Formats: sequence, C-alpha cells, structure tokens
Amino acid sequence: MKPALFFALFLVFASQAFAGCPPLLDHRYKTLQGGEINLCEFADRPVLVVNTASKCGFTPQFEKLEGMYRDLREKGLMIVGFPSNDFRQELATNQQIGEFCLLTYKVEFPMVEKSGVTGAGADPLYRQLREATGQAPKWNFHKYLIAPGAKQVYSFATQVEPDAPEIMSKLKPLLK
Repeated sequence: MKPALFFALFLVFASQAFAGCPPLLDHRYKTLQGGEINLCEFADRPVLVVNTASKCGFTPQFEKLEGMYRDLREKGLMIVGFPSNDFRQELATNQQIGEFCLLTYKVEFPMVEKSGVTGAGADPLYRQLREATGQAPKWNFHKYLIAPGAKQVYSFATQVEPDAPEIMSKLKPLLK
C-alpha cells in the first residue's frame, strides 16, 4: 500500500474513532488510585461527576456514592470524584485525599487529582458543565449527571443526596 493511501485511510479511521466522543467528555485525568481515566471511554454510559472534599459536613455522601457505584456500575453507571479545595475543606495533598477516601469510606470509584471546580481556575470539564447547565458548584458535593452521549446534563445541589429521587428518576432510565 502506498504511504499516501495508508495515511489517508488512517485519518478516516482515526476521525471515526474520535467522533464517538462528545466534547464534554473529551478529558483525561490522573486518578488518586494511581491510574488514568479517559472520560471518552464512558461516552455510552451515564456519568455522575461530583466535586468532593474530605473535611466537609457533606463528606458522608461518599458512603452513598460508593454504594451506588458498587450496585449500579454493572448497569452502566460511572461515578467520578473531583476533589477540590475551592471551599477550603480539602486535605493538602493528593496522597492524603486518596488515603482518606479509601480508609474512611472505602472509595473505589475513580477519584481524579485535586483541581478547581469554580471560577477562573475551574477545570475545563467543570467550565463545560457550568455552560451546559447554567449552574456552577456553590459548595462541595455538587453533582452533575451526564446522560450517555452527553446529550443531556443535569445539575444537583450539594444538599441532594446521591440516591435522592431527584437523581434516581433521571438516572434509572439511562441504565442498562
């Protein structure tokens, strides 16, 4: 095969492979668990994105988040935690955050490295979530539910528990 033809075919197949990832999910992160996560891998599933903090009154929501992950991941749910110190309630280092989440709440769902979720320092995903919903996190444990294909994004305030009817009524129809 001629190099020019090979290159042209490569471009066609590569563009088709990447076309399946909505821009909202086109993000990669290092996790506190020592791996990497590419949100494009979950484009066909519902994704619950939560900004977390280890020293917050809402931190016990980790229990329900981990329970949902354990119970619903086989049905397609992906949960991704975004530790943030935007509200001054997060531990100092990624290692401390990871140890706290694992030892205190046995968190196994992916937790990415500490980042900003509000204002000018917000992670690009959080800027896109704010644009998609018109709502930025006002406190820790704000939740965004991204429908498969990122066709719809729902925003839920901190006080809404992860397994609350408001979330579950949107989530259940999206599960396998």
